[in-house]
Amino acid sequence: MTFQQIKEQEQKYIIHTYGRVDVALTKGRNATAWDIDGREYIDFTSGIGVNSLGYSDPGWAEAVSKQAGEIQHICNYYYSPQNTALAEELCEAAGMAQAFFCNSGAEANECAIKIARKYGEKRGAHKIVTLENSFHGRTLTTLAATGQEGFHKDFLPLTEGFVYAQSGEIEAIDALLDGSVCAIMIETVQGEGGVVPIAPEFLSGLRRLCDERDVLLIIDEVQTGVGRTGHFYSYQGYGVCPDVVTSAKGLAGGLPIGACLVTEKLRNILNPGQQGSTFGGNPVACAGAREVVRRVRCPEFLQSVQEKGRILTERLEALPQVDFVRGMGLMLGIKLKSGDAHDVLIKCAQHGLLVLTAKELVRFLPPLTISEDEINRGLEIFAKVLESI
Repeated sequence: MTFQQIKEQEQKYIIHTYGRVDVALTKGRNATAWDIDGREYIDFTSGIGVNSLGYSDPGWAEAVSKQAGEIQHICNYYYSPQNTALAEELCEAAGMAQAFFCNSGAEANECAIKIARKYGEKRGAHKIVTLENSFHGRTLTTLAATGQEGFHKDFLPLTEGFVYAQSGEIEAIDALLDGSVCAIMIETVQGEGGVVPIAPEFLSGLRRLCDERDVLLIIDEVQTGVGRTGHFYSYQGYGVCPDVVTSAKGLAGGLPIGACLVTEKLRNILNPGQQGSTFGGNPVACAGAREVVRRVRCPEFLQSVQEKGRILTERLEALPQVDFVRGMGLMLGIKLKSGDAHDVLIKCAQHGLLVLTAKELVRFLPPLTISEDEINRGLEIFAKVLESI
């Protein structure tokens, strides 16, 4: 098929929920991809933070294909060695006690919300405090948890029970904890909100409040987790442990998976029949995730992510068109002094570089395995695009 045929097919048969860029990718290796016409691209998106080991990593592909050739899916009535092994390895890496597996970040957040509601039910507490500018998913309930009105439009009424607060305002959040609140749910870096990291003292203050008021602290690590910030989970870099952590995106290196992890005090809080997922814990997805966890949790790997993030930040800050760079590790937002971020995204694609946006910022989420050569080639294209506008 030609690119035009693919585009016409998409326009006719797919609901138009995405603002597509005129690129049809068919092959990739690490942070380099090729389209249907054989044109090469450096990819600073990794499928919005999903392809943590890059495109078609040999070790990951072998683990996935081997499992697919043995047994691809089983009913959750039965035990799965890949599922149970991943649970152990992930809990050890995260410092948590138990895991529930599903298919996406939104589902993982839904599970966390259900856990919080059940935890608070004994005292009639059902509200959850989230932050303004947050993003927690696109189901009706996770949209309600998202503190951005723009995402709520056209889908009202949303699930009740969410209260929004400003990041950094500990006293204001303390005033909300009137006995009706069962949890506080946050991102350590507000990704869709513009790649905005929260302050360490704010997170430690939330942990203190939650301990004092018997309120759960939920950290949404859907985008920040599994090495993205240079720590296996970003809260480990803050020195704060949540009661519940949610994970997805880069966890299985390109296959759909979500995870909701809990600490020992929440062990077995959900009973059989209270939560489930047909595809959750799928053996093939778990095999991919085990390869990711095995490699990403290594201190040397995480140190390399931090170093690559430092190099990218320093070189971006040196560009005259860049106002500032913020983020953590390989999760970076770039504010330009002038020009529209989406226009830059389009022009970058035309010149062979794939990037993202987040509000008014250009956003980089490259594979954690991106090479020095791929970084250099991508930044060279980015600099030329900025010069052209």
